[in-house]
Amino acid sequence: MTTPVRDLPLLLLGHGSDPASERGVDCPGDLPPASDPGLVERARAAKAALGDQVFVLGHHYQRDEVIQFADVTGDSFKLAREAAARPEAPYVVFCGVHFMAESADILTADHQRVVLPDLGAGCSMADMATFDQVEECWEALEDAGIAGDVVPVTYMNSSADIKGFVGRHGGVVCTSSNAKRALDWAYAKGSKVLFLPDQHLGRNTAVLEMGLGLDDCVVYNPHRPDGGLSGRELRDARMILWRGHCSVHGRFSKESVDEVRARVPGVNVLVHPECKHEVVLAADQVGSTEYIIKALDAAPAGSAWAIGTELNLVRRLAGAHPDKNVMFLDKAVCFCSTMNRIDLPHLVWSLESLVRGEVVNQIEVEPETARHARAALDQMLALP
Repeated sequence: MTTPVRDLPLLLLGHGSDPASERGVDCPGDLPPASDPGLVERARAAKAALGDQVFVLGHHYQRDEVIQFADVTGDSFKLAREAAARPEAPYVVFCGVHFMAESADILTADHQRVVLPDLGAGCSMADMATFDQVEECWEALEDAGIAGDVVPVTYMNSSADIKGFVGRHGGVVCTSSNAKRALDWAYAKGSKVLFLPDQHLGRNTAVLEMGLGLDDCVVYNPHRPDGGLSGRELRDARMILWRGHCSVHGRFSKESVDEVRARVPGVNVLVHPECKHEVVLAADQVGSTEYIIKALDAAPAGSAWAIGTELNLVRRLAGAHPDKNVMFLDKAVCFCSTMNRIDLPHLVWSLESLVRGEVVNQIEVEPETARHARAALDQMLALP
């Protein structure tokens, strides 16, 4: 008799099943096998039974055991747009994290239901900016007399509440690939930008692509009164960065780059713009997840690449390019532990529940929040 997925122990459902990512030690390079060898067949059977009723989205950072069932793979915004482009599918199963499923719910039609296989699949970066904290920040800007000059820009990796806040204040959402276009638009509207919630993407884009200096940027710390900034510091700044970061990309260091260059002569260092400023400066190339994939596709055979991004993607790229030497930039940085909560048991449970007519773990954004968040997302779509 097959054990129902919902009755499996928590450890088998992926909670704490990747101890290396929790400890931050050298990663062995493999995730634990699926807890039930029959899960693959159950996933196939459930997906076949649902047919065109279900559309499965898989983020690039997902495990191979999950990504094999995705109808489309991509970064967070590409997947949300793909979901919106499939109104004939009443069920959208989003194999990613919570803010991605929220964006899909905002962009899809009212009759579509978005399912996140594990509600524990969050994002530490998105959690670093809460609605109340951002409201307090805006009050500090008002007290400094500059709120009217500030245009808020939020990274896609933020909650629906933050996207809604940005939409209410006439701002825009951006991705790592269009951050410069979003900032160009914002600086055409105002003299200052509040960039949420990733300080590294904001700083790297402002300094390396916009020509701002590091002294034009200040960091607002939501855990200190007035963000730890004086009114004068806020008035003098052109870029107000939120004190947030990605728990994976933020751990790469300049020493990682130096070590791999010493170890692998001629290596190309390619990193994501969520990395720290000094890491981006030391790299050969910097770009979004889609940029990294295209760079590897276009790279000549025999070339060596050290990639500074999430390990599932790096391993997948290495497998797709056996003619190239593709390696992880730092062995001590491992899988994204929250992204990896979407495992095969949770996916099977979600699909089999839909086969039975049960919608589990539905993600629904409150209508007023969704309306304002949609305005900020639509503004991003309208960027030149």
